Amino acid sequence: MTIRRPSAARTARLLAATAVLGGLFAGTTAPALAAAPGRTALRAPAGETAPATVTVTGNGRASAAPDLAILSAGVEATRPTAKEAMAVQSTAAEALLDVLHKQGITDRDIRTDSLSLAPVYTQTKDGDSKVTGYQAGQSFSVKVRDLDRTGQVIGAVNDASGEAGRINGVVFDVADPSALRAKAREAAYKDAYDKAAQHAQLSGHRLGRLVSLSEGESVRPGPGASPAASTEEPGVPLAPGEIEEQVTVSAVYELI
Repeated sequence: MTIRRPSAARTARLLAATAVLGGLFAGTTAPALAAAPGRTALRAPAGETAPATVTVTGNGRASAAPDLAILSAGVEATRPTAKEAMAVQSTAAEALLDVLHKQGITDRDIRTDSLSLAPVYTQTKDGDSKVTGYQAGQSFSVKVRDLDRTGQVIGAVNDASGEAGRINGVVFDVADPSALRAKAREAAYKDAYDKAAQHAQLSGHRLGRLVSLSEGESVRPGPGASPAASTEEPGVPLAPGEIEEQVTVSAVYELI
């Protein structure tokens, strides 16, 4: 029996064919192996959308009787020299502070807001400006915690400071506005919720969860009108009225 050995050329052709087949198998299995870990990152089904939302603004108000009056008062004097102006201003300011203490106002409720000294100019016949004097002034912020005595305090300040006295205005407020602001905030939130619920009903949805909520700056009353104080009257009649707090919120709700 004779056994033939394959030639060297045939052997080379067999090895090349085996390498080609191995590459084909490797090419088909490699993507499958690489794709296997990708199963943990599945995409959302096509066509799925985010839930609808509604954005509303709520307004809330709350009012209360004031329990605090903030008086803006001061003194002002004009004299030929700066030294004289400051001296008259200082004397008038001391008289003002003294009468405030006699009216029961404590030091913690009296604050100097400004102190000034400026030249006074007069225009000459030639059109030039000439310094003819100096004006000195000082203004105070005074808290009156007994509202029934506010007019009396104003009258006393006006009497004590004389011609140098200035009553710039009075503002009524509440000493602790947190409770009033909380009531206004509650009303604003309820207003926003009611609006969102109505929008949901009108659009054929149900109101879902609250997505976001933000609050704007609260609105407080501005300064009141300056009362007309008179040296002939022991007190000044005032009308405190009510203090109002306003809060605005913006809310976003889901519609389901």
